[in-house]
Amino acid sequence: MKPLLVILMGSKADLVHAQKIADAAQPFGFEVEIRIGSAHKTALHVFDLLRTYEADPRAKVYVTIAGRSNALSGFTDGCVSAPVIACPPSSEAFGGADIFSSLRMPSGIAPALVLEPANAALLAAKMIGITDMVMRERVKVFQEANQQTLLADDQEIQASK
Repeated sequence: MKPLLVILMGSKADLVHAQKIADAAQPFGFEVEIRIGSAHKTALHVFDLLRTYEADPRAKVYVTIAGRSNALSGFTDGCVSAPVIACPPSSEAFGGADIFSSLRMPSGIAPALVLEPANAALLAAKMIGITDMVMRERVKVFQEANQQTLLADDQEIQASK
């Protein structure tokens, strides 16, 4: 049974950001579901989605995408027992100050914060890999490929001297 990565975005405007996370999650073998729900505007809808996902016995991680006032990450974290990763979209609005809504959460609410979409997928894979040896091996292969790329680039630069 594939682990589940639930990507919950605050609005359709976040779809490009969500797709980057989904694309980065594919090599790890996740089943990815992208949903829309706002903690401010459609709280009951979000609650119902989360209740349905929590009833699913598969290992899972939630990634929330919300900017400005990021209630979605805290709301999600308070409703689920699985890990939550907040991955807000990059924003120039408010001079970047809207990131603070993702940094400070009330006590007992602890979503991780990762700003790079591909790294949110990697963290989700590492979380699942704590107990899933197949996922752990996929993370290891991913990391080794990154290392080999850097070593090859170093050799190329050294050869060009």
